Amino acid sequence: MTSETRQVRLANRPMGMPDEATWSLATEELPSITEGQLLVKVDYISIDPAMRGWLNDVRSYLPPVQIGEVMRSLDIATVVGSAHPDFAVGDVVSGMFGVTQYAVCDGADAQKVDVATAPAPTWLGTLGIPGMTAYFGLLDVGKLKAGETVVVSAAAGAVGSAVGQIAKARGATVVGIAGGPDKCRMLTDELGFDAAVDYRNENVLRRLREVVPDGMDVYFDNVGGDTLDAALANLRHGARVVICGGISAYNEEKLPPGPSRYMSLLVFRASMTGFVVFDYAERYAEATEQISAWLADGLMQAREQIVEGGVEKFGECLNMLFTGAGTGTGTGTGKLILAV
Repeated sequence: MTSETRQVRLANRPMGMPDEATWSLATEELPSITEGQLLVKVDYISIDPAMRGWLNDVRSYLPPVQIGEVMRSLDIATVVGSAHPDFAVGDVVSGMFGVTQYAVCDGADAQKVDVATAPAPTWLGTLGIPGMTAYFGLLDVGKLKAGETVVVSAAAGAVGSAVGQIAKARGATVVGIAGGPDKCRMLTDELGFDAAVDYRNENVLRRLREVVPDGMDVYFDNVGGDTLDAALANLRHGARVVICGGISAYNEEKLPPGPSRYMSLLVFRASMTGFVVFDYAERYAEATEQISAWLADGLMQAREQIVEGGVEKFGECLNMLFTGAGTGTGTGTGKLILAV
């Protein structure tokens, strides 16, 4: 059984895009497990836009990662040592183990995943936090009804692609906003979106008026900035704007201007609501059951981009989210995952 682990720690808080100085790579001795604990070998690390926010020393829904701490991450791991009656060596589990090769954790911090239902990486994507985020954000916060029109930004990403597919499964018309013709073609040709808007090559505000001339009922926002403003200009009466993220500003060194078209909320009697998926933790099983059924019926597809290279590749892999390189193996869409 291994006695040490390689892990990535936060060395300096970045200004703008994280770089090599942001991280330090350390080798640490592992403590022996005691009653109720597990030793797990991390197999896959989820790479998420929210990670960039965890590096800022500001108040948020989770405390910031502190200087010198192991970088926070959600992982899929294999149990290689157990002193817990509910876990056996060989069990596959998920948990916030961090960017590390091995971790010692309490049994309460690990949840078994069924790799017979879906491959391990899918439990970090469509059946993981991105899928939960899409499900509860669209259906509980967005209150989607069959026959409505949904627009989602960052539609080629892990959350956005799941939002669009869930909306289609629920009988909605779906428009995705993504960067580049390849991603847009993939949304319409393979994931079944009704239309796609290429924010790199099209005027988003004008293009939305063409594809949703009567406005949108639900706007699911992962981006913020100008894209949010364009959506606010194209609402329908009673629309719901769901604030999931604001990736366009995550690496900005100062706060960007707020939305200039917020009065559209008044004009269209619309609402704009932010949410954090962890608030729905007690209902994850509900979403897992429904999404699994949609996957089995072919109404949804699970797509992951697996980056090889181990924990040493973490910093480079995280930045792929912000440079457009994290796009799903061979597909133009998907969940970005680092293989350890």
